[in-house]
Formats: sequence, structure tokens, C-alpha cells
Amino acid sequence: MGMPMGMPAGGAAPAAAPAAAEAAPAEEKTSFELKLDSFNAADKLKVIKEVRAITGLGLKESKELVEGAPKTLKDGVTKEDAEKFKKQIEAVGGKVTIA
Repeated sequence: MGMPMGMPAGGAAPAAAPAAAEAAPAEEKTSFELKLDSFNAADKLKVIKEVRAITGLGLKESKELVEGAPKTLKDGVTKEDAEKFKKQIEAVGGKVTIA
């Protein structure tokens, strides 16, 4: 008699797990990664200046980051900031992706 009562309880628990898994992707992502994929060689200096302004890095670090593309520029930024930074860098010749 104890067995039939345990079986329905065991069957209910797995049914709850897929419902939770389906709810997770519905949550909107709040933290984004800004990645410099490449840049126009003629605009390298402009891209370095823009990266420096966005990241707060020094000139040498910004230059190394740009020359090492593809590299992550900033991690944990909001969607609004990521879009703003992407437009700024693309305006000076860089190619950026948001992940």
C-alpha cells in the first residue's frame, strides 16, 4: 500500500522541473558583454580612443585590447549601455557584438 502512494508523488516532482526550465528562458537578460570583433585599420586610432573612453583603460592597455581583437571590451553592462557603446565604436570604424 505504501508503494502506490509514493509513485504519484514521484511522478509529480519531475513534472514540476520542466515547468521551471521553461520559465527560465522567458526571463530577460540584464547583463551583457560587449566584444570588439574587428576594426578598420585606417580608423585604428579612433577606435583606440573610443575604447579608452568606454573602458577607462590607459592608452597602452586600450591599444593592446584593440590590436588583440576579438576581445571583450566590457562585461556586465546593461542593454542600453551596450547598445550605446556599440554605436560609438561602430561610428569610428569598429565592429562590435553584444552577447
